[in-house]
Amino acid sequence: MLIKYILFDLDDTLLDFQKAERLALSRTLTELGIASEEKILKRYNELNLAQWKRLERGKLTLDQVKTERYRLLFGELGIEESPAKATAIYEKFLGMGHFFIEGAPELLETLSPRYHLYLVSNGTPHVQHSRLDSAGIERYFDGIFISQEIGYKKPDREFFDWCFARIPGFSADEAVIVGDSLTSDIQGGKNAGIRTIWFHPAKEGEDGKVPEERRRIVPDATIGSLAKLPDLLKAMDSGSGAPDTGAER
Repeated sequence: MLIKYILFDLDDTLLDFQKAERLALSRTLTELGIASEEKILKRYNELNLAQWKRLERGKLTLDQVKTERYRLLFGELGIEESPAKATAIYEKFLGMGHFFIEGAPELLETLSPRYHLYLVSNGTPHVQHSRLDSAGIERYFDGIFISQEIGYKKPDREFFDWCFARIPGFSADEAVIVGDSLTSDIQGGKNAGIRTIWFHPAKEGEDGKVPEERRRIVPDATIGSLAKLPDLLKAMDSGSGAPDTGAER
């Protein structure tokens, strides 16, 4: 079946969340009177990722994720500070401005006349809408679906069923999801019965070891840069299979 519907993840697929997060966190720590040292930024990132994994497994709510990462960080640092206060400051800074993944604006400009584009995100609604407004890319999407506004989250099948019910003429055979997270985007796409494309740029320092989740969750195709996506979509439409996309499958 020809692809008509493309579901895009936002963070680290279209917008560079890692860069935005680092800047927002550094500003937050400074405002709280905490030195934004590299080891602290790195440890926050580790704690944050762990809490998001717990969210995907249904162990935490989004609101709990947002405070738990700071509670754990402040506990390790021996700092008596309010996680809720830190979260509010952090989200203020995170919603300011945006950073694009290389090629994202050009990709959306190319694809929007040919496909129905939708955004699917687990992020905080007011932060995501602020970043989208700053980036000026909402016009490319026929719909924007954010988990906290819906009541379900990726990778749960219910999230996708809710979205699909609101896409006119939707057929799973004509849809694909593009995202950077195996456990959220790719597993979510598999749960929903649609094709999956993993956006996985080569990262400096990767040691070649294959984590368990990469052995367990196998996307239909992988791209190492957004510029590869249009040709991949054409190949999937033609039934010729996925071309060499510059990243391992």
